[in-house]
Amino acid sequence: MISEPLIAHFETYLPFEKEEVDLIKERISRKELRRREHITTTGDICRHYNFVVKGILRLYVTDEQGKEHNILFAGENEWIYDITSFHATSPGISNIQAVEVSEIIQIAQQDLYFLYENIPKLDRIFKVITEEKYVELQNRVFHAISSTAQQRYLSFLMQYPKLANRLPNTQIASYLGITPEFLSMIRKEIVSSK
Repeated sequence: MISEPLIAHFETYLPFEKEEVDLIKERISRKELRRREHITTTGDICRHYNFVVKGILRLYVTDEQGKEHNILFAGENEWIYDITSFHATSPGISNIQAVEVSEIIQIAQQDLYFLYENIPKLDRIFKVITEEKYVELQNRVFHAISSTAQQRYLSFLMQYPKLANRLPNTQIASYLGITPEFLSMIRKEIVSSK
């Protein structure tokens, strides 16, 4: 059933009554994505919170030279969205793309706000989810400005242990702000130091 992974995820925070589950089911949609398919691109308004059921998605920006910079990844049971675009209902500067064939559950903005009003515990859950994402991004900024490339890679492995072996080296290197060749050198150094 479409809603089972999402409800199970929510219930890791708080239990739900059957009526609440039924209300959630009415307000969500399922979407399958091909590899490299975008949910949003620069200039689009991010209209959904996206819950990953299967696969990996990435949020990235493209600089003026056309180089892509990965900001974050989301694998199974994780959320991905452009929070600025979503809440301001304004064109976003980021892109959200499937790294591999993926399945997501989407909640549109008006449906999310309806659920907040009608299921107060869901509002609390999303506050926690948003805080967790904020902490993740704050840690990422801290590591970007104060850590070596090897330390950033080790931090990446801790943050994304289930995704590290599924992501292409080019995607990981982009996230770390290094070249794929330098990433290979870092990996060799780590293996030889063990």
